[in-house]
Amino acid sequence: MTTPYRCPNCKTNKSRFNLIRQLPQAVKMDPNNGNILEEFSSENLTAFHMPYRGPELRVQCAACGLIEDEKTFVKFGEMK
Repeated sequence: MTTPYRCPNCKTNKSRFNLIRQLPQAVKMDPNNGNILEEFSSENLTAFHMPYRGPELRVQCAACGLIEDEKTFVKFGEMK
């Protein structure tokens, strides 16, 4: 994170952001009541459980509230 950010929505915020770290938890849930039946680690996923492939970091503009991938804020930060 050594590049400047700029919000693609409000286009004025270049300094106030919330960094959201995503920590996925792989679980098997009871379809009737929503209770967690089983938790998986990344090493013991079953054949029917695809691992999380989303971004580890999301960014929220602290001015307008937009939440996007970090890449979006970086690209707008590169524009003058």
